Amino acid sequence: MLKVKNLFIATLFFTPQFFFAQYTDIINSNRPGETMSAFAVGKTVIQAEIGIYGIKEKHDLLNYDANGFGTDLTFRYGAFLEKLEFVLDLQYQMEAFNTPYNNSKRNNFRQTVLGAKYLIYDPFKNYEKTKNIYSYKANHSFDWHQLIPAVSLFAGANFVGADNPYSFSPKSSISPKVVLITQNQFGGGKWVFVTNIIADYITTDYPSYGYVLTLTHGFNNKWSGFVENQGYKSDFYSDAIVRGGAAYLINPNLQVDASVSTNFKNTPSILYGGVGVSWRYDGKYKEKQIESKRQSRKDKNNPKDAKSKKETDYQAQERKRKSKYE
Repeated sequence: MLKVKNLFIATLFFTPQFFFAQYTDIINSNRPGETMSAFAVGKTVIQAEIGIYGIKEKHDLLNYDANGFGTDLTFRYGAFLEKLEFVLDLQYQMEAFNTPYNNSKRNNFRQTVLGAKYLIYDPFKNYEKTKNIYSYKANHSFDWHQLIPAVSLFAGANFVGADNPYSFSPKSSISPKVVLITQNQFGGGKWVFVTNIIADYITTDYPSYGYVLTLTHGFNNKWSGFVENQGYKSDFYSDAIVRGGAAYLINPNLQVDASVSTNFKNTPSILYGGVGVSWRYDGKYKEKQIESKRQSRKDKNNPKDAKSKKETDYQAQERKRKSKYE
């Protein structure tokens, strides 16, 4: 049972280890949704999330259609602190653009973002739900603590080249992007809910503001699925998109996924479908337990308690290790 619970948490690819910082035993990927999770990959951990997709777009009012495909790459690296990761997010698209009067092809980067994400608050740091040996009901009642979200902040910059057909301006530009991230987990890790509030292209003539809401569910120790709603609004373009998909865990450092996206209007109508893979290298990671300042001071004042605590931590890690093979 412990094995299933641990793998549920990791398969949801959003959830941290409660007592061991940001790192998880199994890959923590943002794919196949569009939200950023609140938690970092872990110090010294390198992670690549790569996908390819096809797109079909049709605009009834402007009388054009576009068909093509693209690729996206997110490169994540944990550095300096457990709570900090650096992110490079790229998306390149190629398509045929057709109107009654002209047919053309266009290709360029739809997105080039470089930035960093920092975990501001983790509600499960130094928290453990107490057991009531006298009450079955108390032990199985709803844990109100899980309503408190983890909170992170992403800050970065958009890089847009000159004459980019996917840009609202013919000039090259660099503009800020900021994302406020919240994350809750429910049902012992079977459900994860992530919210991103986004301010994009902030200093340009066409700033964009939006949100992404993602609900993920783990079906077993290999499969997870998600549904997502994304909306954004600017003077240049506004839309609301729904998305759904699934991910499959091949091994602790490798995951594959598939998803489909659509909207509900015809100016334009959009249909995306894609597959992807997430891979992690954690060979240089050294697990470091997070301790409260109070406990650290107590250990210094009472070496016997510190030794007892280390033995308890070791026993917990041994149980965790053995459970993976039960």
